Amino acid sequence: MTPAVLRRCTSTSPTPFLRARSFRSDAALQALSKSSEDKTPNIVLYNYPSFSGAFCALFAHLFHSRLNLPCLILPFSSVEPLRVGDLCVEGLEKCYFLDFLGPKGFAAELSQRLSCEVIGFDHRKSVLSKVSSKEDCGGKLAFHVDIEKSSSTAVYEYLCAKLAELKSSDGELMSLLNPKERDHVEMVLKYIEDGDLRRWSLPDIKAFNIGLGEWRPMLNCITNPHMYEQLLEISSVDLIAKGNSYISTRQNAANKLLDKVFRVRLGGGFYGECLGVRVDGNSNLSDEIGKQLSIKSAAAGLRPIGAVVYMQRNNLKMCLRSTDSATNTSEVAKAYGGGGSPSSSSFIIRMDEYNQWLSMRSPQTH
Repeated sequence: MTPAVLRRCTSTSPTPFLRARSFRSDAALQALSKSSEDKTPNIVLYNYPSFSGAFCALFAHLFHSRLNLPCLILPFSSVEPLRVGDLCVEGLEKCYFLDFLGPKGFAAELSQRLSCEVIGFDHRKSVLSKVSSKEDCGGKLAFHVDIEKSSSTAVYEYLCAKLAELKSSDGELMSLLNPKERDHVEMVLKYIEDGDLRRWSLPDIKAFNIGLGEWRPMLNCITNPHMYEQLLEISSVDLIAKGNSYISTRQNAANKLLDKVFRVRLGGGFYGECLGVRVDGNSNLSDEIGKQLSIKSAAAGLRPIGAVVYMQRNNLKMCLRSTDSATNTSEVAKAYGGGGSPSSSSFIIRMDEYNQWLSMRSPQTH
């Protein structure tokens, strides 16, 4: 199957959408009720709390505003899902699913029950089976899935193209963003796409994602009526600066704890020796400290593993980190009832056993 998929389905057999339990926002239900009274023809649902979904919502808002088309935009959460019955808005003609395609059968039932057009956008490989399954599709249902392009980028390009086909009342071409907004918004989209597609290739992508994280609580357009204006103001330069500041602060805090390292005989020596440190009260820094210890440990001629130890709810926990791709820390963790990945694992260890693991020799790390 090609990366980009647009498939219109023709099956007429509905697939019921059933959930044992649902919890929806009262504000969202009230907005839907008012839309039914007003016979709002367009409804936009966006994946919440997804940054791609929020930017999709922004572009949908701008698109309908430019054309003066009545539109209701709502966040759609798998934790607080709306039901098909909630969306039975009188006069509904078109419904967008942005950055998600909905639970199995949801979009098809909505399209068939209301005889409205449903247009969905997603970029996840896991949804391709929904696109190819005819039993989930109705005659007015169109899914746009491109696994090499984030949903926010796809929706942006789709709506820009739609708008470019139209002209304003004075004959001028219309655009989704003005020139002053376009450059920095498109740069933010590139960074979001880099993370959505798990490429992690852009400079300072880690710092960008850290800086972006503080915006997550503001992605609900119902509880935050200023969301669209705020999204337009987001700058990748500012986010990267904030992210780098956060990384630097944590790194400095971690460095202060690295002055008291000691040797640890993993498994009593069965798994070799590495450097360790106690970080009671600073367990949130275990990842940074563990990775630095891994490098120091290798430089000291020991296994390239960092052992970070701290008390957790009256238990002694040991976190193992490694920056060496040939090293598997999880073999130790699994042997002691824990787990994790080769580069990052952890387990609970008894105090008496832990004491037996400590070496009497001082590490030569300087």
